[in-house]
Amino acid sequence: MLDEWTAALAADLGLDAAALAAMDVDLLLEVAKEAAQSVTRPAAPLTTFMVGYAAARAGGSAIDVMAAADTARAAAARWQGRAG
Repeated sequence: MLDEWTAALAADLGLDAAALAAMDVDLLLEVAKEAAQSVTRPAAPLTTFMVGYAAARAGGSAIDVMAAADTARAAAARWQGRAG
């Protein structure tokens, strides 16, 4: 279902579905999980949005997404234990 949703949303947003297929979805989901657990649950969607935005500003490649995700994961790790 997730693949179908991603393809349908990409079409609706005018995004290149083939380029999205090259992205590491598991990495993005892991970043969202870490943000939700280390910061606060609402941080998950905001964090993934910010990762996408930063990656797009950097060029939008799969490597740009991975770099932004790595930065977000490191930031979430620094916040571990501060949530509350």
